[in-house]
Amino acid sequence: MQSFRTELENPIVEQDIIDLERKIRAFREGKIHDEKFRSLRLARGVYGQRQPGVQMVRIKLPFGKVTFKQLLKIADIADEYGSGNLHLTTRQDIQIHYVSLDRTPQLWADLERDDITLREACGNTVRNVTSSPASGVDPQEPFDVSPYAQATFEYFLRNPICQDMGRKFKISFSSSDADTAFAYIHDVGLIPKLKENGERGFKVLLGGGLGAQPLLASAVEDFLPEDELIPYIEAIIRVFDRYGERNNRNKARMKYLIQKIGLDEVLRLAKEERIALKVKTYPINRDTVPEPALPAEIVYPDVEISNPLRYEQWLATNVFEQKQSAFYGVYIKVPVGDIPSNTARALVDAIKPFVGDEIRVTQNQGLLLKFVRKEALPGLYEGLLALDLAAPGFDSVADVTTCPGTDTCNLGISNSMTLSKVLEDVIYNEYEDLIFNRDIKIKISGCMNSCGQHGLAHIGFHGSSLKSGLKVLPSVQVLLGGGTVGNGVGRAAEKVIKVPAKRATHVLRAVLDDYKTNSVGGETFHAYYDSKGKDYFYQLLKPLADLSTLTEDEFVDWGHQETFATAIGVGECAGVVIDLVATLLYESDEKLGWANGAYAKGLWADAIYHSYNTMISGAKALLLDKSVNSSTQAGIIREFDTYYTSTGEITIDGTFSDLVLQINKNEPSEEFATAYLQQATEFLQLVKNKREAVLS
Repeated sequence: MQSFRTELENPIVEQDIIDLERKIRAFREGKIHDEKFRSLRLARGVYGQRQPGVQMVRIKLPFGKVTFKQLLKIADIADEYGSGNLHLTTRQDIQIHYVSLDRTPQLWADLERDDITLREACGNTVRNVTSSPASGVDPQEPFDVSPYAQATFEYFLRNPICQDMGRKFKISFSSSDADTAFAYIHDVGLIPKLKENGERGFKVLLGGGLGAQPLLASAVEDFLPEDELIPYIEAIIRVFDRYGERNNRNKARMKYLIQKIGLDEVLRLAKEERIALKVKTYPINRDTVPEPALPAEIVYPDVEISNPLRYEQWLATNVFEQKQSAFYGVYIKVPVGDIPSNTARALVDAIKPFVGDEIRVTQNQGLLLKFVRKEALPGLYEGLLALDLAAPGFDSVADVTTCPGTDTCNLGISNSMTLSKVLEDVIYNEYEDLIFNRDIKIKISGCMNSCGQHGLAHIGFHGSSLKSGLKVLPSVQVLLGGGTVGNGVGRAAEKVIKVPAKRATHVLRAVLDDYKTNSVGGETFHAYYDSKGKDYFYQLLKPLADLSTLTEDEFVDWGHQETFATAIGVGECAGVVIDLVATLLYESDEKLGWANGAYAKGLWADAIYHSYNTMISGAKALLLDKSVNSSTQAGIIREFDTYYTSTGEITIDGTFSDLVLQINKNEPSEEFATAYLQQATEFLQLVKNKREAVLS
């Protein structure tokens, strides 16, 4: 391990990075179990790649906001530590690939100097809080949701209630009823509402998610006042933490908890948690996300447009009037979300005279520039054109969303990046009129997990495989009919048919040709799909699934030369369940240390939650000695009483349930924190004594 320097002003962040470096060293020395270490690094944005020995680092950008200076720093980091490429994600993050594990602490320290974090960008945590990229300038928005997204990000970062959940938890803020942040596929989705008296609040959607089994969120609040927002989310997360699945990662999302115990029960349990909340109301500082520094108002020189037709198309599809008078927003279409570091630097130089100092990463892997004056548009266009970043058709049929697929992801089955480019070429070359169509969205994932959001696509594809005789060939599952309706209502795409991957272009042509021929009077794609029905499209595409006509080329995936072979690794999106007794006791000691640290700082609620987790980890460790591996924290509490307190093997005052669940029956006061921490300390010692007796 190399030494590294932090020199950061924030001691909490500095300690976090030092801890990562120490844990990496301990892992290298064999002192931390591989699965425990995996969970730890994921929560710090360090994710294993398909390629052995290197990592993907995910940079967490709340609601996709990045300044010129920050983008330049990320470009430098990509060169210094990675492959020199910035990958934009569908959750408004930026990823850097091919990073050495041992260099990640220094990478993190270098980013933090420009207020950029990796913390909780991956793992079983609250992931990046997303929002509509146009929030703040959206002409349709009741108010700017950016400060609310920022406050949510800050409140839950390093919050004890969400450091070790069963799986990830995703929150989004849409700027208006258009729901461009997809509230309906999030664990908590929020849409701003404004009462006639000016009171601000949110419509709340709960329990949505994509993945292999998409489930649309349920509306649970029509108007939640703004200062109740963060306490409400905290109560929901506390329920998810205690009752959510922990053993079977495929059933460990919030949507499955709702399926298991019911929406009403989740909401009832959330109400029970309110007494224990750190705050009962949380006023939002509306000025926490100030307007960016505006470009200087100058006389722009006349610019000769090199391609007037393309420029008019660009104006029609990539430019919109902001709610701020005399300013325009400009979207940049970024093919497959990849920006080489040199291009990122050149981009900042090209746009700096024309736009405000704030860029937003968009959910379809593009960029949004703000505060462009009308007379600056020609110069901005030519600057972008020189970088090959002025393609028209942003968020149209020609703007295909994709995940990295088999390029870098362990779970990728077939290629998605090259396929995305191929499908875009089909649109530009054969259906150019559709670059104005924003009704239809095409999205691709390398597997069924929907990182490319194929589950909400009008026309979606996800990677798969087919068998022909003894040979395996790359294929895509075709999905149709998904997408946003509005105001929290959405549609999950339906699986229609599986075809060889090399025939995806034929699928696209067949669907678009049929839509142009048979849709009635300009009806939407949803209306067209519903009028025809799923079986119609199955029959339409069935000839493309005929494997008797395969050619040798179809056994080679897009972007590859070698014959296809499935090679799926272990996914890391949600970490791995840890069930080793020694590891759990190690965790218990660590959590008790956090509890004492929080208590020393007067953070009573944090000390209480760390104490709670100390007892849960200790109880789980002893249960494993009896081969009892409960899948939820609530189950651990119940089973510990069954196997230990009721049998007299562990003697405590009352039941373990009574002891632990004091947490949601008391205000988080100093008095309760003092008593609860002492009880956690004593309980952990009982656990250790019992463990030693078992081993002796």
